[in-house]
Amino acid sequence: MSGESDCTRTSPSAGSPSDSELLPDRPKYVCTLSPDLVTKAREELQEKPEWRLRDVQALRDMVCKDYPSLGTCLDDAFLLRFLRARKFDYDRALQLLVNYHTCRRTWPEVFSNLKPSAIKPVLESGFVTVLPHRDPQGRHVVCIRPDRWTPSNYPITENIRAIYLTLEKLIQSEETQVNGIVILADYKGVSLSKASHFGPFVAKKVIGILQDGFPIRIKAVNIINEPRIFKGIFAIIKPFLKEKIANRFFLHGCDLNSLHQNIPPVILPEEYGGTAGKLDISAWNELLLASEEDFLRDFSELVLPCDSSPHDLLVSGDADEKQCDESLRGMKPQLYYCY
Repeated sequence: MSGESDCTRTSPSAGSPSDSELLPDRPKYVCTLSPDLVTKAREELQEKPEWRLRDVQALRDMVCKDYPSLGTCLDDAFLLRFLRARKFDYDRALQLLVNYHTCRRTWPEVFSNLKPSAIKPVLESGFVTVLPHRDPQGRHVVCIRPDRWTPSNYPITENIRAIYLTLEKLIQSEETQVNGIVILADYKGVSLSKASHFGPFVAKKVIGILQDGFPIRIKAVNIINEPRIFKGIFAIIKPFLKEKIANRFFLHGCDLNSLHQNIPPVILPEEYGGTAGKLDISAWNELLLASEEDFLRDFSELVLPCDSSPHDLLVSGDADEKQCDESLRGMKPQLYYCY
């Protein structure tokens, strides 16, 4: 379906058939939040159940008016992700939605042929997985282990694709939309040669997606077993982080007791001093790979925009790449010094 035809059909003029008559195949939204999460969403996200569908329609109308060729899904449940991620601020939710699509257009190495089967080697390596149990705040824990990546096997963009698909799967849950997620990154064994693949150009793109181009709330980033080289890595990352996100980074080193203050041992695997058994990546891999058809269907509804305004772009092509290459040259002495 095209974005223009969607918008034409979802903004009927007076006297036209109703929206439900024009789009009988659009899924009707049914809230799956528990009473406690409804209350939490009201208090933290300014989500009022009695106004929810009105707010969704307001965002839909803004998309159709300002970005009729965006080519986005306009279902209630899909648009709700963006409203929740921006606390029901219409303008900020709209910009997040535009950024979401712009990211997909401007980085084809990541977003072309984006499906679980295409990143099966990354999943099998254990580079990224999701712990089986949520934390006490109801948040999934995404576990990232860069030492599991062998650069000679595939480029770093494959890892980014795997992380992106993991987030896409998680954000389908309304519970995750409200509670957010926690990241646990284990940097044990990360060498200088491996760190050099994550330069400013890649860092800016990834952080641009996570901060401004994806409807998920990252509540904490826990770094464990970081070597001295991580000082150089973080020096590359930090200029692109918003203060709020930067304050959610916790560097634990090898101190498992420090990690346990943020993530309780009862949900952690034995590898991190937990009591939840050995880290098992198979369950998450099976779940993600079983979602292949769902991803193909959902992504087929997202038509890449053929035009955009300069202010919509998160990156501006060759100029940004050149600037980031220059930044990388400046960062390399720091990386060697830290190593």
